[in-house]
Amino acid sequence: MNRLAGVTSPYLLQHADNPVDWWPWGPEAFEEAKRRDVPVLLSVGYSACHWCHVMAHESFEDETVAGYLNAHFVPVKVDREERPDVDAVYMEAVQAATGHGGWPMTVFLTPDAEPFYFGTYFPPEPRHGSPSFQQVLEGVTAAWTDRRDEVAEVAGRIVADLAGRSLVHGGDGVPGESEVAQALLGLTREYDEQHGGFGGAPKFPPAMVVEFLLRHYARTGAEGALQMAADTCTAMARGGIYDQLGGGFARYSVDREWIVPHFEKMLYDNALLCRVYAHLWRTTGSDEARRIALETADFMVRELRTAEGGFASALDADSEDADGKHVEGAYYVWTPEQLRDVLGEDDAAFAAAYFGVTEDGTFEEGASVLRLPGDAGPVDAARVAGVRARLLAARDERPHPGRDDKVVAAWNGLAIAALAETGAYFDRPDLVERATEAADLLVRVHLGEVARLTRTSKDGLAGDNAGVLEDYGDVAEGFLALAAVTGEGAWLEFAGFLLDIVLEQFTGEGGQLYDTAHDAEQLIRRPQDPTDSATPSGWTAAAGALLSYAAYTGSEAHRTAAEGALGVVRALGPRVPRFVGWGLAVAEALLDGPREVAVAGPVGGELHRTALLGRAPGAVVAAGEGPGAGAEFPLLVDRPLLGGEPTAYVCRHFVCDAPTTEAGELAAKLGG
Repeated sequence: MNRLAGVTSPYLLQHADNPVDWWPWGPEAFEEAKRRDVPVLLSVGYSACHWCHVMAHESFEDETVAGYLNAHFVPVKVDREERPDVDAVYMEAVQAATGHGGWPMTVFLTPDAEPFYFGTYFPPEPRHGSPSFQQVLEGVTAAWTDRRDEVAEVAGRIVADLAGRSLVHGGDGVPGESEVAQALLGLTREYDEQHGGFGGAPKFPPAMVVEFLLRHYARTGAEGALQMAADTCTAMARGGIYDQLGGGFARYSVDREWIVPHFEKMLYDNALLCRVYAHLWRTTGSDEARRIALETADFMVRELRTAEGGFASALDADSEDADGKHVEGAYYVWTPEQLRDVLGEDDAAFAAAYFGVTEDGTFEEGASVLRLPGDAGPVDAARVAGVRARLLAARDERPHPGRDDKVVAAWNGLAIAALAETGAYFDRPDLVERATEAADLLVRVHLGEVARLTRTSKDGLAGDNAGVLEDYGDVAEGFLALAAVTGEGAWLEFAGFLLDIVLEQFTGEGGQLYDTAHDAEQLIRRPQDPTDSATPSGWTAAAGALLSYAAYTGSEAHRTAAEGALGVVRALGPRVPRFVGWGLAVAEALLDGPREVAVAGPVGGELHRTALLGRAPGAVVAAGEGPGAGAEFPLLVDRPLLGGEPTAYVCRHFVCDAPTTEAGELAAKLGG
């Protein structure tokens, strides 16, 4: 056992039995490096990372490699999901030095935490022009021993370069029609008309961009935007990136056709896509969108929900195959013979045609990823359901992928928003209950007594790492969605508490936002990234929540902060729209108002449901009745009933249309 034995991160615990003498990130590791006068090896990964497991097996479990590593370095392991700030700072250095990044990330540091040599995965022997990991270790040791001045010069230059990077946030002004139109044009140029999505392989699910396209269509009626969103969602839903048996999405597709995924399933992808498909159904009424939203919600509850009511981070890509070897995708793929074993000849032939299972296979060693190629012609829905159920039952007998059980605050905020809205749209109160239970966990464990968000928890115990900006933004977003659905103003109050911390601890001059708080651990650079990765950036997540909270409360401070933060979207939206999708979605809400909908009437009643189904971008909804309703939601203050009937008020900037008691009229006001 090394020093990782007592940590809570499932990823770090996977390395607790390595012969490598790992240290967790902390000042003690760097003090040890200074004492021994050796460099630090920083290795960053995450639990569901396939190549992290490969490198661990090839190198970190090797006694010879571990012995050399322990003798010449202080090895430090970091879970990027627990410490996104550490990951972001050193990934920026890796990308600047090499032109690319990824995980596992391998960085060599001075005892002052300054990076001087970089890489990602290193093989156990030289391969495809890449040195072996042992060769890298020996080369770094030689440089440290014989060319220390050169190492110091490189490290100093890198740190100075990182420190000198200033973020242009767009100056004064928010994104307007011109910037949004340029962003849409840029997306059109990068759109894959044949297969949906944007760019080539590998292809990631563009949830935030689709959200922008749906909002843009709702505000402007631009059919092209809706077409790109709908066709992309259809392509993903019918591809191998979607689990055709159990629901839920894999992290990305290795090809542009969405056929073969990288098989790990992340909470954040599924939360974002569940919400997107629910919004697509709200826009188009698509039965397929409804099915995918509900199946994805059910997947999250069934496979990722923890005993404490939160949601686990991920399922691994790898699991044991029939020979007991850990293989990527083993749990999910099928051969024709395996279909016959479960279904018999006739149904196996039917399933092979329906799910695109071929004799040659679409994956490895003759196996195929299930998808819906669309060339099977009309099918018997009952037969499909029966085949799917039998295959799912048989698959459940296979060794399951490992699960990363840590609860990440930000990703649970995304799940809360998705489950609350999906439950409300499709009359599934159980999903709203699951969202509420997750929100309760965040308040009880992640806020706890310190009144600041903790990034992670496991088994109901809070971790040691402080929440970052995306935690505050995404959790506030989830709480605001829950407030709209349940009519419980306490969630609005909690969101406001979190957003006040954003204003106090994460906001700089001119509307800039930082990923870490003013009083957080000081790294070689304070991370600050407004662009989306697989999730909304903390910057734009916070901007969206600030804007919604201002619409609920009339707070000028929060609206001003939201507008200041959106200056970056004005700068980046026309240039890199694929990587600022959530910021563009928030910009659509700003351009539309956003609208404020007050329903003086019962929660769950016809007017409330109609308000939730309104398509107006970023509209906020408050519902409640009786004299105490205004105490829950400022929007409900002085909202009398008309003729004793439930009444809806639609406002922008607290200037209201004539109230209505008719659901159809309310729907028309909200683009429904």
